[in-house]
Amino acid sequence: MPTVLETRIRNRFRVQPNHANNNETLHGGTLMKWLDEVGAMSAMRFAGETCVTARVNELDFVRPIGLGDTALVEAYVYDAGRTSVRVAIRAWREEPRTGGTEGTTESTFTFVAIDEDGRPTPVPDLTVGTGEGERLRERALAAEE
Repeated sequence: MPTVLETRIRNRFRVQPNHANNNETLHGGTLMKWLDEVGAMSAMRFAGETCVTARVNELDFVRPIGLGDTALVEAYVYDAGRTSVRVAIRAWREEPRTGGTEGTTESTFTFVAIDEDGRPTPVPDLTVGTGEGERLRERALAAEE
């Protein structure tokens, strides 16, 4: 049974001119795509199956990520149903020269594991595993309320 921390993935994306909107900040749709991709990787690591997006819960853009900045995206599985996987996803603006970060975006996505025929397939039980895993899981559950 996979643990919360085993599903944790962090990726960085450099914001280039082709990612920017008219304000020279990261286009919200591009960030949403990156959130979805990293979230799906986390869900697939957990499920051991292909996972597809079923739901995007509240998605708040708190502050922009500028041209030349790095978008740091983190995702981890915090809950699972019979065939579904709930993934907590956060993003930060990272200054590439200093590593300083500011939170920009938070959401939860629900993914469904599918088999080779595209039908929902069961996922394993989630194990918390460690104190850090428990802290992350509790944080995600509290954010749902």
